[in-house]
Amino acid sequence: MTSSEQPASLRERKKLRTRQALADTAVTLFGERGFDSTPLDALLERVEVSRRTFFRNYRSKEDVALTAVKQLWDVYLDVLDDIEKSGPLADVFLGAMLTTLERMDEDWYRRFPLTLRLIADSPALDGHTLRHCAEVQAEIAHRLGHDDLELRLLIEFFVASWRCTLDEWLPDCTPAELPGLLRRSCSSMASALSLSFTA
Repeated sequence: MTSSEQPASLRERKKLRTRQALADTAVTLFGERGFDSTPLDALLERVEVSRRTFFRNYRSKEDVALTAVKQLWDVYLDVLDDIEKSGPLADVFLGAMLTTLERMDEDWYRRFPLTLRLIADSPALDGHTLRHCAEVQAEIAHRLGHDDLELRLLIEFFVASWRCTLDEWLPDCTPAELPGLLRRSCSSMASALSLSFTA
């Protein structure tokens, strides 16, 4: 959830509390016991919800574990729709992510590093993350209205910069440092592409 979202009705607030409890408990429980070795029933028991309630909120165990990742990219796509698209697209992509990071709240910044560690420790979750990333990249191209080679390469480069940024951000994970690290990664792309082999 971003800091600007405010559920309107009591029913929506209750549903949001359930979703947040599941997401919060998932990253904590899976972090303690390991994602692959923790059954979904252990999470349901800890939060005291039924399977029916869980599947009204999430599609799978992987889905709830990746809540913070999916929140980030959902907000990013919304920002990308609204942001002014002028100048180099690389700058547009960077600006959209910087705006996205500004919109994420403290709870997200607490859960996101925990989620990254879960992904690093679980091949199954890592595979699920890669599939989700491919879906997001396809959606970015779709929203920009074309799907040529140059655009696909640029999206790949931006996502690679984001991943390298996260590698630099861990393990300290200070929220204020993330935008600067992302700017540095993106600005380093041109020089990285011109690197030559030296013996």
